[in-house]
Amino acid sequence: MVNFQSMERYSFQDLNRIMALLRQPGGCPWDREQTHESIRRNTLAEAYEAVEAIDEKDPGHLQEALGDMLLQVVFHARMAAAAGLFPLTDELDGVCTKRAFAH
Repeated sequence: MVNFQSMERYSFQDLNRIMALLRQPGGCPWDREQTHESIRRNTLAEAYEAVEAIDEKDPGHLQEALGDMLLQVVFHARMAAAAGLFPLTDELDGVCTKRAFAH
């Protein structure tokens, strides 16, 4: 059983830490057995939900959908890091570098 500290507000680092705890031994059995392939449809479904929220012009729905998409990104990143493919920091560095020089 994983216990989380209740906080008034959570950060990106908290999400990353929570996913790490869920995927470690003693964490959530469902989260630990997932693979990129097994959550592929979830990732796609969350992207479609975000598009739907944009089309609806519903900021509350968009906020929730983007949070769910962020969860999918962190989930995939944690799996990649555990497999020794790349750490999440490389994803963050890559996207920041790409955006910083996009203008």
